[in-house]
Amino acid sequence: MAAGKAASKEAKAAAKAARKQQSKERRQQLWQAFQMQRKEDKLLLPLMIGSVLGSTVLFFLIGLIFGIQWFLLPLGILLGVLLAFIIFGRRVQRTVYTRAEGQAGAAAWVLENLQGKWRVSNGVAATTQLDAVHRVIGLPGVIFVAEGSPQRVRSLLAQEKKRTARLIGDTPIYDVVIGNDEGQVPLKELQRYLTKLPRNIDAKRMDNIEGRLSALSSRSGPALPKGPMPGNAKMRGMQRTIRRR
Repeated sequence: MAAGKAASKEAKAAAKAARKQQSKERRQQLWQAFQMQRKEDKLLLPLMIGSVLGSTVLFFLIGLIFGIQWFLLPLGILLGVLLAFIIFGRRVQRTVYTRAEGQAGAAAWVLENLQGKWRVSNGVAATTQLDAVHRVIGLPGVIFVAEGSPQRVRSLLAQEKKRTARLIGDTPIYDVVIGNDEGQVPLKELQRYLTKLPRNIDAKRMDNIEGRLSALSSRSGPALPKGPMPGNAKMRGMQRTIRRR
């Protein structure tokens, strides 16, 4: 009995220590991200400070009208801090997308970070030039997301849509080409584009479709980067590696 209690205390202490360590690591990562963004984004600090001061002054003035300025002042400060964090997060996100745009594997990275009921299969079709088509199963149906040369990925999209249509019947199929030209979807807007598609099927049908399409994903294909490649990556070397595989 005593041994069991001691073990339970040790487990609780270990869990508490692990949570503290994770919290410390998150704070360090946040601080590092802030420092990096601050060096590149000269408007970050003015916008964050301005949001805190603006919210504080606004709530204080409203409080003066009703004689409760000292009650509303802390609320104004808290809201300002929250707005500052929102501004920080959005500007960091914009910087990340700007750096990733145009790099092989960028769309796959965005899809892997989708929130919600999405079933993502990256690289269901690809070329040795690192063009790729990714498949997403969601409530809208089946969505193919292509990145790379528009001329090359169009044929890949057509092939995958034809193969998939044979297995999923009347389930809607969408296709997206990542890019900034007309008819394309910019990388930074990909998540928003997907979430705005109409809901055509339910979760049960998603499971059924995923099972049917699993055979298509089982075939081997070119190895693709799991995230955006550095801009100075040696493409020829990467292509030779893919060909060997």
